[in-house]
Amino acid sequence: MSEERPPSDAAQEETSDDVRVDETHAADADAWATACAEDLAEEQARRRAQHGPPPGSAAEELRKLVDAVADKLSGIQSPLFGAVASGTAQQMVNQVVQQARAAVEPVIERNPDVFDHLAAAGTELLAAYRSAVETQERRWTTRGTGTRDEEPGPGEHIDLD
Repeated sequence: MSEERPPSDAAQEETSDDVRVDETHAADADAWATACAEDLAEEQARRRAQHGPPPGSAAEELRKLVDAVADKLSGIQSPLFGAVASGTAQQMVNQVVQQARAAVEPVIERNPDVFDHLAAAGTELLAAYRSAVETQERRWTTRGTGTRDEEPGPGEHIDLD
């Protein structure tokens, strides 16, 4: 059977030094993380002050748009209807606005993530369109610079003279 010997004093000193080093590294890592978090918070505060609050989700932005359009439509006074019909026209506008809000609000409430996905898809479609337009513009601008023999394409030149 093996005898267990108590560790020597030197071995105990080495393990206590390792613990102190690990504690120092942990404190340094915490200080670094704290400093990074503080810098990030300061940068975010500076950007908010400079550019205003960041936009909300797509669902929140759609809700704001519907509210803004509804307020604008409700505030329109049309001179075309005259004084007699203006009250009736205003009631019709208010009714249309209320119906639009009633139709949009449940969709936004049930599916807020859908609007984020639609916004991302719209961004991707815009990037694809931009790429196609830039490619076509590049073809148009380089077409007149070379000779006809240098132009790429499947067709051939035919003289009608």
